[in-house]
Amino acid sequence: MLISNENLDLVFKGFKTIYTESFDATQSYKDTLAMTVSSNTSEEQYGWLGQFPDLREWVGDRQIKELAAHGFSIKNKKFESTVKVKRDDISDDKVGIYKPMVQEMGRVTKIHPDKQLFSLLSSGFSTTCFDGQNFFDTDHPYARTEMVTESVSNMQAGTESPWFLLDLSKAMKPMIWQEREKYEFQSITDPHDSRVFMTDDYVYGIRARVNCGFGLWQLAFGSKQELTAANYAAARQQMAAFAGDRGQKLGITPTHLVVPATLEARARTLLLSDQIEGSSNIWKGTADLIVTPWLS
Repeated sequence: MLISNENLDLVFKGFKTIYTESFDATQSYKDTLAMTVSSNTSEEQYGWLGQFPDLREWVGDRQIKELAAHGFSIKNKKFESTVKVKRDDISDDKVGIYKPMVQEMGRVTKIHPDKQLFSLLSSGFSTTCFDGQNFFDTDHPYARTEMVTESVSNMQAGTESPWFLLDLSKAMKPMIWQEREKYEFQSITDPHDSRVFMTDDYVYGIRARVNCGFGLWQLAFGSKQELTAANYAAARQQMAAFAGDRGQKLGITPTHLVVPATLEARARTLLLSDQIEGSSNIWKGTADLIVTPWLS
């Protein structure tokens, strides 16, 4: 192949097509787990977290809710993945040998948010959220009245492999995926570029500025107890009782059970079997199952 700007552009377009097809074909839970927020700067503030809109009968003047100044923010991080392609391979029409590599770039880019989000979920027992408590904690502050503040738990303490119940049915989510600059497929093929001149290689890569953070703890429950029907039932019951300030019921209904691969068999038995230990399984079909290797 003649090395020219036109031909290099065709190679780039071919690589990008392979990358895009692989990206689109790869499963991701990002849009299920998190609400995506566009970012306009290096860091975004989420002082409004914890405010739940609700309707009341209009008697007298409107009652205006003031947004609590929690000071919670998410800083964007920069990520990249870069590979090199030998100029001689393009000149010798060996572009096809790079197809698996470019396909893999598409796959790992698509699952990158999953890895970040599930890792964040795992860290929820020791990572703070908007109210200053760990995301999974025993004493989230709850203002039952203007004068009375109580503690609410969204976790079960223990030493077993953690599992998680999530309500992912609402516009607001338990996690936030923040995008400053989306994943972009790029290349450096200019013969006047100093690196290309010195190495006789072309460079192709992915670049993004993104990050994730915790959203509403009320939409999630983390357990380090054994995954049993009894503990699963207790977690669902606690989530259903979650209320907003002034006793406003939030209507939380868990929709997904998230487990590591080590708990897949137990989770499938709990959610898919007709019977458990000879008794009718009343929890069959009560949540969708997500099994992921990214829970640390």
